[in-house]
Amino acid sequence: MDERTRTEIEAATFRRLVEHLRERTDVQNIDLMNLAGFCRNCLSKWYRAAADERGVEISDPASREVVYGMSYDDWKAKYQREASPDQAKKFADSQKHD
Repeated sequence: MDERTRTEIEAATFRRLVEHLRERTDVQNIDLMNLAGFCRNCLSKWYRAAADERGVEISDPASREVVYGMSYDDWKAKYQREASPDQAKKFADSQKHD
């Protein structure tokens, strides 16, 4: 596979992942963190870092909007729920290993 095709496939995969996360608003960021070790915010930080590496400046709010499809504040107001005690404990426990 040539480099351009690989990049196009990776970009399409990224777009599909973002689309899936936008559709699955029932899945909370803490669920993603507890299960997979990353969340929508991580993805937006990776996006911003990749842009920075290429000399493209993008703010945290703008990179989050790429992932969330809306401002982070709007997403939190619409979809974010308070973490359960079990979710919070799992997250805290996972942070001890980093």
